Amino acid sequence: MQRYIIRRVVLMIPTMLGTTFLVFAMMRLMPGDFTDFLGGDFGALDAETKALIQAEFGLDQNWATQYIGWIGDLLRGDFGVSVYSGRPISGDLLQRLPITLELGIFAMAINLIIGIPIGIISAVRQFSWYDYTGRAGAIALLAVPNFWIALLAISLAGKYALWAVPSPTYPGLFEDPIANLKFMAFPALLTGAAGAGYQMRFGRTAMLEVMRQDYIRTAWSKGLQERAVILKHGLRNALIPIVTVIGLFLPALIGGTVVIETIYSIPGMGRYFIHALNGRDLFIVQALAVIFTMVVIVSNFLVDIAYSILNPRIRYS
Repeated sequence: MQRYIIRRVVLMIPTMLGTTFLVFAMMRLMPGDFTDFLGGDFGALDAETKALIQAEFGLDQNWATQYIGWIGDLLRGDFGVSVYSGRPISGDLLQRLPITLELGIFAMAINLIIGIPIGIISAVRQFSWYDYTGRAGAIALLAVPNFWIALLAISLAGKYALWAVPSPTYPGLFEDPIANLKFMAFPALLTGAAGAGYQMRFGRTAMLEVMRQDYIRTAWSKGLQERAVILKHGLRNALIPIVTVIGLFLPALIGGTVVIETIYSIPGMGRYFIHALNGRDLFIVQALAVIFTMVVIVSNFLVDIAYSILNPRIRYS
């Protein structure tokens, strides 16, 4: 197991390097650059001014020099500065990352609270009204876009329930906890419910397969209570597909909440990424792409480790 962990950690290095090079190249192959946006819609900058700005940020150098310099800065924990505000990107990330993590933790809790119990009940009570209701709910959560529900909820709240209209500014968690929880409740519910549909379907399928195994029939024949059979013998062995879905959902919580953060004006990582991409703020886009890649790699690594913990028969060599 230790050898496997060391090997996986070592393999993360070329994966990260390959990702950084792709992001670096794609940002420079995109048509236009941030100097085209600085002049506004009609006030294009002249060639001399553009050259001076590019020289200030080191963009007048060849690609190899720029890439090596950027990698060196990353190794020192320096993500560079925004080409618009001039602020260090690391400071902006320290402000925005906790907000996205807060939204993600709430969303994940809602995902697990809704998805796992309903999936288990649907499997244990197969072909009952519990099962039909759970499956219909899962399909509805998968089919209806969460951004549409968010826009509809804001519109209805503005007309019928003004108290439910979200605040125009984000209240800090430690500044005003009650206002913060009220502000984050519905975005977290929408984000978590979107993933709960997958959790229900995967959980139900995995639980159905486990409940048909011989050791489950043996547990029933021994006279064990239904709760013990389901939770102790069934759920533990059905957790691997559920953990897989959680591993797929984790990266989406960090980088995939773009729409919800934009609709509710949440100053998190997703909204930060969209603003940077629209303005061709290439240093911010590069930094966020690296962070999102690290989250995907680490989440996949943790899922693989969780497999061996949940099922002792799985061993990595």
